[in-house]
Order: sequence, then C-alpha cells, then structure tokens
Amino acid sequence: MFKNNLKVAFRSLLKNRVFSLINITGLALGISASLLILQYVNYELSYEDFNEKADQVYRLKTNRYNQGQLSTEWASGVVSIGHILNEAFPEVERYARLTRTGGVLSQGDIEFKEERIYFANQDVFQIFGKKILYGNPETALSELNTIAISESLANKYFGRSDVVGESLMFNREQSVNIAAVFDNAPDNTHFKFDILVSWANQEANDEDGNLNTVWYWDGYFNYIELTKGIDPEEFTAKIDEFIDERWGEEMRNNDTWMDFELQPMRDIHLYSNFIGEAEVNGDGDSVYALLGISFFIILIAWVNYINLATAKSMERAREVGLRKVLGSQKGQLIRQFLTESLMINLCAVALAFGIVVMVLPGFSQLADQPMTLELFTQQGFWLGLIVLFFVGTFLSGMYPAFVLSSYKPIDTLKGGSMSNSGGAWLRKGLVVFQFMASVGLIIGTYTVYEQISYMRNQDLGVNIEQTLVINGPLVLDSTYSEKLTAFNDVLEANANIENVVVSTVVPGREVGWNAGGIRREGAPDSEGKQYRVLGFGYEYVETFDLELVAGRTFSEDFGDEESKILFSRAAVKDFGFESPEAALNQRIFFWGNVYTIIGVLEDYHHNSLKEDYDKLIFRLIPNANNYYSIKYNAANTQQVIQLAEEKWMEFFPGNPFEYFFLDDSFEEQYAADRQFGSVFTIFSGLAILVACLGLFGLAAFMTSKRIKEIGVRKVLGASVPSILRLLSIDFLKLILVAVVLAIPLSYLGMNEWLSGFAFRIDLNWYLFAIPAVLVLLIALATVSFQTARAARANPVDSLRYE
Repeated sequence: MFKNNLKVAFRSLLKNRVFSLINITGLALGISASLLILQYVNYELSYEDFNEKADQVYRLKTNRYNQGQLSTEWASGVVSIGHILNEAFPEVERYARLTRTGGVLSQGDIEFKEERIYFANQDVFQIFGKKILYGNPETALSELNTIAISESLANKYFGRSDVVGESLMFNREQSVNIAAVFDNAPDNTHFKFDILVSWANQEANDEDGNLNTVWYWDGYFNYIELTKGIDPEEFTAKIDEFIDERWGEEMRNNDTWMDFELQPMRDIHLYSNFIGEAEVNGDGDSVYALLGISFFIILIAWVNYINLATAKSMERAREVGLRKVLGSQKGQLIRQFLTESLMINLCAVALAFGIVVMVLPGFSQLADQPMTLELFTQQGFWLGLIVLFFVGTFLSGMYPAFVLSSYKPIDTLKGGSMSNSGGAWLRKGLVVFQFMASVGLIIGTYTVYEQISYMRNQDLGVNIEQTLVINGPLVLDSTYSEKLTAFNDVLEANANIENVVVSTVVPGREVGWNAGGIRREGAPDSEGKQYRVLGFGYEYVETFDLELVAGRTFSEDFGDEESKILFSRAAVKDFGFESPEAALNQRIFFWGNVYTIIGVLEDYHHNSLKEDYDKLIFRLIPNANNYYSIKYNAANTQQVIQLAEEKWMEFFPGNPFEYFFLDDSFEEQYAADRQFGSVFTIFSGLAILVACLGLFGLAAFMTSKRIKEIGVRKVLGASVPSILRLLSIDFLKLILVAVVLAIPLSYLGMNEWLSGFAFRIDLNWYLFAIPAVLVLLIALATVSFQTARAARANPVDSLRYE
C-alpha cells in the first residue's frame, strides 16, 4: 500500500509542478534558515560546555556606590574578595584570581608582543576546566618567575608543544620558566588566555599592599567554585552579611559602600557587559530574538503548505470522491495525503541541506562564528534536521489530509462546494499571522538600522578623524621621557603630521582608571566619590578638538601643571558645583594629593552612544606610555605609517610597532549591533518571501472558488480592473488587520530594545508606516499576479459546464 501511495504522490507532484515547486522552495527556505539560526543559537548557548565544573563556578562582580547610588559595576573588581571568601566559607571549594598584564616575549630571534597574559593563582586550571598537556597542574604556578602557556604559544616560539623546562624572556629583562603547557582555549569560552604568570610575581610587584586583604583595588577577576548543591542566592545573602559585619562600619563612615553579585559562569557571555570584561561578550536578547525569527520562518513555511494544499483542493475533490466511491476509507486517504506531505518535506529537506552547504561560509563570516562543514558531523545538526522533517511532515500535512479526506463523494462528483466557513477563517487567520510576523520583522529591521545610523552619525564632541594611534611601548628604560620627546619632535617636523600626543586611553577604549575617595580639600571621608580618570599630555584637548567650557587647559606656559586637573561637565554636576565656572580654582583631594581645578571640558562620547556621558577627571601625564595619537594628512597615510614605524624602531627597539586608525577602532563598538542588524535583515527578508508564497497560495485558492463568478461578471460587462479590485480587496483587508495588530506589538518590542541605549532614536510614525506600506505593496503585487490571470481568462472556459 505504501508503494502505491508513493506512486500516486509522485504523479500528483508532477501533475502540479508549479505548486509543488512553490511548496518545496518555501519549505526548503524555511528549514535552511531555521537550521542556520538554530546552529548560531546553539553555539551562543554552548559557552563553557567543555568545562565540567561550569555549573558550580561563579564570577564575583563588584558593585560600587556613591552616597547610596550605584556608580560602577566591575567585572574585574576587588583584588582580595575571592581569597577572603575562600578562607571564610567552607562552601567555597576553590577560587581563581587573575589580572591582565602585557609584554614582549622573546626566545632567541623570535619576538612578539602578547596581549592575553594574566597573573593567576594555582586553582585557575580547575576553575576554567583547562587540561594540562605537559607539566604538573598542582605546582605549575607555585613559584616566582614560572609561567604556564598554551599549546599554540609553545609551537609559536619553539615549534613544538612539550616545552616544560624551557624559558622565555619577558620585556627583554626578565627570564621566566615554563612550568606547564595547557590546551588551547576553545572559541566558545568567555575568558581566553595564552600565558599565565605565577601570582607570586604579582605579589612581588605590589609590595605596598597585601593582595589577600587590600579592599579598594579594582581590576582583578575573581571566580569561586561552590560545593555542589549550594544555592547561589542563599550564598549571596551570606556574603552580604559577612561584608556588612567585617567592613560595614568602615564603608558607612566613608560612604564608599560596595557589594558583590555571583555571576554564573555559563551566563557571562550572553548577559554581562560591565567594566573590565575579559572579552567582548554576546547579547542574550539578540540571540533569542533570532531564535524567534527561526520559529516564525519555519511556521510560515508550514502554513504555506497548508494554504497551497487547500488551494488545490477543488482539483483534488473529484479525485477524493472517486476514490471513496471505489471503496477507499478515510484512513487510507489520510495516509495518501500524508505520504505526499512526506515526499514534499523530504525534497525540501534535501534542498535545504544543499542551501546550508552553499551559504554556510558566508553565514559563518556574517555571524562571526567558526562554522565549517564539520557542522554536518555534529549530532545536534542531524537531530534538528530530523525533528524539522517529521514535525513539518505531520503538522503541514495533517490539516489538508483531514480536510480532503472528509469530502462527501456525492458533493465532489457533482461539483458542489467543498469549503466551509471554519476552514476559510483558519486560512485567513494563518495569513494574518504570517503578515503580522512580516510587518513586525520589517519594523524591527528598520528600527535597528535607524538606531545604528543614528549612533554612527551623531556628533561625538571629539574629533577622531585622521588619527593614527600606536600602542605604547612596554619595554622601557630610564631614558623613556627623552626618547618620547625626540620621537614626537621628529614626527611633528614632517609636513604630513599635525600633532602627536600621548594618553592613558583613547576614545572608544574603556577608561580603566577608577579613582575613589575624591572630595573637596578638608571635606570628611564620607563625602568622597569615585570618578574615571584619564591622563594625557599637553595639547591633547586641542588635538582632539574637545570643547573648553570654562577655564583653561594644560599648558607648558605655566608651572606645576601636574598638580592641576580638568573636570568634564558631567563630573562638575555630579560633584555638586553650581556651574562650570564655580568649579574653577577649587581644590580637590585625590589619592593622597591635592589638585586644583583649572578647566572644565564639555561632555563628549568617549564610548559608544549606548552609554551615557562618563563623569571624567583629566590629569596631565606628559610621559604616558599607553597610546600615541598622531593627527595626520589623510592624503599621505602610507607615508605617515612608514615614517612612524621607522622612527618607532629607532627610538623604541624591542617594542613591536602596532597601530590602528581611531575612527575604525571607535566603529568596532557597533560591530555587534551591525552584525545583529545584518542577520536580522536577511532572515526577515526570507520570512517575508516565504509569507508571500503563502499569500500566493491563498490567492490561488480564493480565485479558484470564484472562477464562475468572474466569468459571469465578465459576460455582464465587468472590466478587468474592476475584477482585480474585487478580488484584491479581501486580501488587503487581511493585510490591514495584520498591520493593525503588528504595530503595537512591534512598538513594545522595539521600545524595550532601545531602552538599552543611553542615546536613542524616537519611535516616530514613519518607522511603522513605511514597513506597513511596503508590506501592503508586496502583498498587492503578489495577489495581482494571481488574480490578473483569473480576471483575463476567457469566461467560456469557466462557464462551459453551467
């Protein structure tokens, strides 16, 4: 029987080639899009899966408060908290403590500047689930001047991985011994490191404080592993009580309160974007938004099959009637139509597989994920494909099968009506749902595009154009200040270079210097506040075209400038000054010294427009070595780069020449948003395309129902345009209903998304009107193609049997 069903199904597909092709194409697009999105989502949710202890590991996030108000949230917070909790609570199995450093490593003639270097204690391997390939994990980081390196780094310097016992030079002045080699960091981890330096070296570098007890130093990652079964919320309450009991009185007196949150390690990648993150993290809301799109796309594709199948029901009705007269049972007919659904879905799955193979490299690049053909070796991919196949076969085939198999033979054989009001309402409801989703997706795409454009085109208040930035030198000696001056003088003597200025940070890069306890001279400790501090050399304000709203900036014409500071307008307001002018000449206590405010700078966007204006204090540090910013003539970019590199190697030998363009670097802050917008746009377009196939099916169904009515109207003198209006008005009503329902839902969704931006667009009427009109035009074009054929048909063909 099954063989016979296959034969009949195959003949039916061949007989209705156009409808079969539309069905298969729509389903293939839906399945392929869903598979790609599901793989993207699966990867984003797979972070830390390799770590068997990930469910027990938490990062300690530090929250700092200014006079009772949350001021900063640190991913890399208090240096001692992990050690203190490990000592105080038996629930803490172990802890890892890390802080970033950097340096130039060399081995013979091989020399590289390395960025992913961290001081770390011994338990880091177990906390992060690192496999030690060579060496002893129990003692690898226990001694001074010992390091553990990744397998890739070992091969980079030595050409082999078993290098335990070998040594590397750090910044050309210190030899460090390799005590262990660990496996390379997988892509799906929120924390990647290549070199771990013994914590004993960090303690040796910070002789002024005991790193196990010092309380106010930020910039350190702390992870704890809790005993299995411990409730993190209950343990957080214990931490709060412990902190209050031990330091509460001191913090209340100084009004510098802080508390700690336990961040599950598995959640960090998607739900953490705080000061001092180790890596650029993802966005959980975006991931689940794409998951929603995949659901809508595949659902729309299945709805299309239902609509297209019922659209052909008139032609299949007589077949059903004849089969019933010849003895076919309803169950046999249902199996027959499910077999047809099976064949169509099978063809669609095969086509979808081919589409995925073709577009996978491009999608991998677009999504910035390491997707390769190895995807097809993963059990999850095939499981998803099989589930989509069988669920699609059942859901899309069941309704047409029951509808067609329920026709009465006497009605079908004499040409009676085979429709019912319930089925008509269902089909219309499905189309409304399809275009609600389509309108919502277009509104979302348009809003994302407008927000990104707004952020990219907004006046930043700082000039980042034509700026070449060199990463400062790490290998320094006592003559650094003289070399810096000579380097600047040589570059500025070139006609293509306007200015060279040093700074601790540049626009677009996080201001990591956070200073607390800042208050007016003579004020009690309780009035102290914390601000972000940026240091730079002379002429920084002029170089970046920052606006001076009161006072003056740093100048070599005055003496003792390093005891002076500048405030931003936001810092002036937060500090309590009535105006920028009122802040001038005020003396401020700052980290054991007293500084005088000599100027106030207008607020500018140091970071992306996602964040509010930062409250900044500016110090003069003329020999800063973090960044060198070069303002240059864009017509001679290559000459400037070549000159800068030549002089860099002359004045700062042993320091690799690394540079970037400041405007490009600033734009990188929006890379994730642009990526999300691109992916969102592509799959929204697919959803609309598939929805239009469904509308085409409904148009075919409804015009076939009214074919005799059209014939009569034409005989009575109706024109083709009048018939087109008659047939199109029903579809336009459905689309209008979809638009009316989609707009308020879209408004709520996009308003929630925009709430994550400190500077955002307004949800103006055109953000909803343009997508609505666009969908109406697309739908009208789709319907007109089908209805025009019926309107132009010869009425004799439709009335010959009347």
